Amino acid sequence: MINELIKLIRNQDNDLQELLELLETQYKMIMSKDVFGLEGLVDEINECGKKIAKVEVERRKLINNGSMKEIVYESNSQELKGLYAKVKDLLNTVVSRKETNDLLLKQQIIFNNKMIQLMNPSREMKTYNSYGSLSR
Repeated sequence: MINELIKLIRNQDNDLQELLELLETQYKMIMSKDVFGLEGLVDEINECGKKIAKVEVERRKLINNGSMKEIVYESNSQELKGLYAKVKDLLNTVVSRKETNDLLLKQQIIFNNKMIQLMNPSREMKTYNSYGSLSR
């Protein structure tokens, strides 16, 4: 079981590395405002996510609802412990990059919406309410 687990964690490590590279590319495209490149990158990121999910399902079947942390620390395999720590760190890096990219995309969308509002303001008649403020 330990050898199969090591193989699965290696596969997961490779897939997470690929996802991190895609997220780095996405970050560069966001910063350079390459909208068409971002659109093409979405399918690649989704495919990579599917591969990661497939390996995760295999890993869960292998450990039968056991705790991964307990299995790793109870094993005598230094290789398994090292791979587990590496994948855990890599996963934290991937999550951090994804959150950064999401935040930057949301920021750009808000900026674009504000610019659209400035260029094309509301044409409806504005009136004052009972407090003396403009209402729509």
